[in-house]
Amino acid sequence: MSNPIYALILAGGSGERFWPLSRRCRPKQLLRLVAKETLLEQTVARLEGLIARDRILILTNVEQEAAVRELLPDLPKENIVAEPAKRDTAAAVALGAGWVAVRDHSATMIVLPADHVIKDTAAFQKTLTTAAAAAEETGALVTIGVKPTWACPGFGYIEQGEAVPLHSVASGSGVHRVVRFREKPNTDLAEAFLRKGNFRWNAGMFVWSVPSVLSEFNRHTPELASFISQLRAPGNFEKTVRDRFEKLPRISFDYAIMEKADRVLVVEATFDWDDVGSWRAVAKYFKNDAEGNAANCEITTLDSTNNIVFNPDGTSIALLGVHNLIVVRTPDAVLICHRHQAEKIKNLVGKLPEGLQ
Repeated sequence: MSNPIYALILAGGSGERFWPLSRRCRPKQLLRLVAKETLLEQTVARLEGLIARDRILILTNVEQEAAVRELLPDLPKENIVAEPAKRDTAAAVALGAGWVAVRDHSATMIVLPADHVIKDTAAFQKTLTTAAAAAEETGALVTIGVKPTWACPGFGYIEQGEAVPLHSVASGSGVHRVVRFREKPNTDLAEAFLRKGNFRWNAGMFVWSVPSVLSEFNRHTPELASFISQLRAPGNFEKTVRDRFEKLPRISFDYAIMEKADRVLVVEATFDWDDVGSWRAVAKYFKNDAEGNAANCEITTLDSTNNIVFNPDGTSIALLGVHNLIVVRTPDAVLICHRHQAEKIKNLVGKLPEGLQ
């Protein structure tokens, strides 16, 4: 590959699904859910040896900026930028594309969420290298697709077309044309996708050359293209972010750009992937006992099954005669809910006192 590679890590979020451990100022990527490091720290570490630290850019928001800077003190301070208002992913990627273009308008750019669990770093880097080579050779926008392991209705899907042979990528490297993107399906449709065999989960990871993505913004979203153009004006970056970002449209990047772009490829992930979207999902990383109770701390149980317990300070918790509960204890709050109601925790957060949100 001839062009330098930059990584944009999207590290915003609202901190609702993992309440009470998560808060508005401490969403999922700032939590130590499955290891001693936060998910954000793990995301940055996963790039070591592939992308130099001075080319790793973190986009967060004003509520979480201080925590992000504290977690990543060895990153250049100018490599962390906070969105002044909450907008969707199209505005975030536009800001990131302009940010990279200011530094090197011919660079290759990787966009990554900050809150996924990936254990196989070598396979992850190999997949990204393949995607970067494909993006450079073809000028296409490239997305990473994860082979589904079950008919999940909570993910978007990518319909994968024929293989695309490339000079810079070995045959059989899993580069395919994208037929179309599909929004989150109902369970029946997700099962149909699984049976067809050519659908992949949309993991929200993208790779492209800066000129290619800027061209697509110009074609499909003039307002975001104008914003990027102003970002790139000499000495104008911080002022443009401050003055214009909160006025940008709320629209997802998939809908604004990926679903409309002419040249879109998908590279199949060869690595493990988990977006750990709820307490139920993270429980598989905890110790499990014979009764199906999962906990990150010591628990004592009697006539209790299939419970999930999380206690960051390690205090022992005892369960008696309870089943299918989620119990999370923090210094200022306790959550007790049915494990099958985990998706509704975000609805509960809005009813809490402001200081606990």
